This record gives sequence, structure tokens and C-alpha cells, in this order.
Amino acid sequence: MKHLDIAEVARRSGVPASTLRFYEEKGLIASTGRRGLRRLFDPGVLERLALIALGQVAGFSLDEIARMFAPDGRLRIERERLTAKAEELDGTIQRLVAMRDGLRHAAACSAPSHMECPHFRRIVRLAGAGRLDRPARRASWRSRGSRLDRQQGP
Repeated sequence: MKHLDIAEVARRSGVPASTLRFYEEKGLIASTGRRGLRRLFDPGVLERLALIALGQVAGFSLDEIARMFAPDGRLRIERERLTAKAEELDGTIQRLVAMRDGLRHAAACSAPSHMECPHFRRIVRLAGAGRLDRPARRASWRSRGSRLDRQQGP
């Protein structure tokens, strides 16, 4: 198979050449040689870049993604890590849904001002306590069952 130079890899993958060089420094990808001053890559690098992009979209760090590749380049993803990331995403989704619902409530609330709305004041208290910006460790529902009424653990 014909090797691809860095410009072709950048064009096909949409990943800038500077990022490709950075990924190579981090050990995420490897060039197979050079043609003049340009790095050359095996065409399989395109699939590897797609896997790196998928990992980033899922919220994995580059170091975590690097550990998902065996020394021979094959994928070795720990299923427990995928489960943990899925649970982390569930928490993020719950917080975002709660924030969305709160914003919609605040936009439609009939209280004369937002600070006169008990629901909005509860959101402000939670934000002030730092409970809206981190993953929930424990959740319990208040009597009304509103998502923003959920209290997170310490």
C-alpha cells in the first residue's frame, strides 16, 4: 500500500498537520518514514485518527486514549473504563437536563422577578454550593420530583 504524507493525512482526516505531529510526540500515531521533510504514514492511520476523535468526543483524555492501544497498535479497550465513562456521561446528561429545565422554568415563570421564584432561588443556592458544576455522587428527589430539586451528595 502507498504511504500517505502528512499533508494527505491532514486533508483526508481533517486533523491539522500540527496536531498530527503532536499526536506523534504523544505516541498516539507513528510515522513510517519521511519523503524529504514530510512525514509518511501508513493508510491505517486514518482509522486510528477516527478512533482518537471518537475517544475525545466521548470525553476521554489523550492519555486515556493512548492506553487504549496495545504496543502492537491494536485496540485494547477495558470494558470497565467504558462503563465508568458511560456513567459519567449519564451524570453530565442529568445535570444538563436539569439546567435546561430550570432555564425554561425561569423563562416562563410568572413571579415578578426571578429572585422571587422559589424554584429559581433553589437553583441559585445549588449553584452557590457548587452542586451544579460537578458530577452527582448521590441523588435524592424532593417531594415535587423536579430535576432541579435533586440534591447532590457532598
